[in-house]
Amino acid sequence: MSRRDEFVEQMKARLDEWNAEIEALAARARQASVEAQARYHDDIERLKRRRDETQRRLEELQYASEAAWDALQQGLDDAWELMRKALRDAQRHAPPPKDVQQPGDEPPRSPGGSP
Repeated sequence: MSRRDEFVEQMKARLDEWNAEIEALAARARQASVEAQARYHDDIERLKRRRDETQRRLEELQYASEAAWDALQQGLDDAWELMRKALRDAQRHAPPPKDVQQPGDEPPRSPGGSP
């Protein structure tokens, strides 16, 4: 397998991961408050735009000449970084799932009063 083919396969795998993470955020959004849903919606739409841009660059890369390949690869690497940042930002804005204990939360106590 050529270096280009390996790179394309790696990027396809990353896109699959992003799609799964976007879907996970969408699932959390469906369970969130109305206010949180609005934030989720904005973040998810931004992630989808970044994903689509990365997909477009990947398709260009697959059909590029050897001379253009290095420049396109750098552009795809840049798109990957932007997508990764957008995903990290979206996850930071997202409230944690309801079943996850937050820092400072008291552990559940048994009826006898001890943890």
